[in-house]
Amino acid sequence: MTVPIILNIEAATSVCSVCLSRGKEVLALHESTGENEHSRVITVLIQRCMEEAGLDLKDLDAVAVSQGPGSYTSLRVGFSTAKGICFALDKPLITVSTLAALASAASEAAHEQDPQTLYCPMIDARRMEVYTALFDAAGNALLEPQPMVIDGSSFGTYFDRGQRIIFCGNGAEKCKMAFNTPLATFSKVKKCNATQIISQAMTAFLNKNFEDVAYAVPCYLKVPNITSARPKSS
Repeated sequence: MTVPIILNIEAATSVCSVCLSRGKEVLALHESTGENEHSRVITVLIQRCMEEAGLDLKDLDAVAVSQGPGSYTSLRVGFSTAKGICFALDKPLITVSTLAALASAASEAAHEQDPQTLYCPMIDARRMEVYTALFDAAGNALLEPQPMVIDGSSFGTYFDRGQRIIFCGNGAEKCKMAFNTPLATFSKVKKCNATQIISQAMTAFLNKNFEDVAYAVPCYLKVPNITSARPKSS
């Protein structure tokens, strides 16, 4: 069987990240961390990846995109770009949970042997609110993706049972002070990255778990906070 070439797009947060993979091998990776520039740079990052690998978009076997939760605008940019490529070139579309990908990356970074250790990815949703979920060591979801306001009682049920939780993602750092227990530890995995979705994208490809390009939508979790423009003073 030919090893699939997949274009992986991560645009759920402030990082716009694109990588090209063959199987689990990273052929090229390009990122931008500039604020509010996803729509301006994403096609440039894709072009750089293709050129670096010496490939053309028609050589792709699929496109994988991080489905969120995260920034409403950033997710729309990532999805519209991925769907546009798939529609134009008749390529399969794969979506990967941003939180599941973060948890998997934290698990790999921890080299944790204890099957009781849990992984909690957190994406910043302003103030003390995060988008979060909870996964066991095998990657099974114990809490489905949800918005959560973090306080001292958060995840207390698991801590009371003596379970260690490794927190990761860009929302975890601000929550450190809320957890007064040695069972709460914090991963070095803080930012989202397109390489994090490769493994799950590969599994989806092999299982032919593809999305309907016309109807696939991001996982927003919350209605976007859109404000009206202020009227100009006369």
